[in-house]
Amino acid sequence: MTEYDHEPIRGLPGDLPAGERIIWQGAPDRRLFVRSALFGRWVGGYFALLTLLALTQGSLLGAAATAVAGMVLIGLLNLFAFLVARTTVYTLTNRRIVLRIGVALNKCINLPLSHVGAADLRQLAGDAGDIALTLTGPRRIGYAMLWPHARPFKFGAPQPMLRALPDAQRVAALLARASAAIGPIERADQPMTSASAGLQEAAA
Repeated sequence: MTEYDHEPIRGLPGDLPAGERIIWQGAPDRRLFVRSALFGRWVGGYFALLTLLALTQGSLLGAAATAVAGMVLIGLLNLFAFLVARTTVYTLTNRRIVLRIGVALNKCINLPLSHVGAADLRQLAGDAGDIALTLTGPRRIGYAMLWPHARPFKFGAPQPMLRALPDAQRVAALLARASAAIGPIERADQPMTSASAGLQEAAA
């Protein structure tokens, strides 16, 4: 038995109201999450550089200790990414986006599509990417509550983010169509990449 066994529908805190239907469900890809959200390549490169520096200075013990520390840290990042991928469910319905997140403390965050003012797609590789959501209205969600499912460094106005999606382009198109049925998604003033324009086009 797990903490999610009480869910009437996977990833949702309750049954869907009449007229609401699930369009898509997904979760972060572990490898993509390590690379994009936890900066795994940068961390690995940093420790590799420190190891080489120790070797050039003739410190075999220091090089070995640095390499081991780097491998331990990379292992911890991969473990955390595995737990995030295992416990996260992103759900898109014709009315809202639901984020079931939390490794240690489970929580569900409901984001009505009518409160999504912009959606920015950041491509990672191929069709993979992140989708950041700009929310409208007075209600805000704390950055700490969202992390790591938050756009980096947006502390003043936190933006929920669907992280490390292997099929991000398809999800972006589905989100655009679902939102267009309620109200058009407007492009953000400072999009993460030019790919965010595709959300507007897909809604047409």
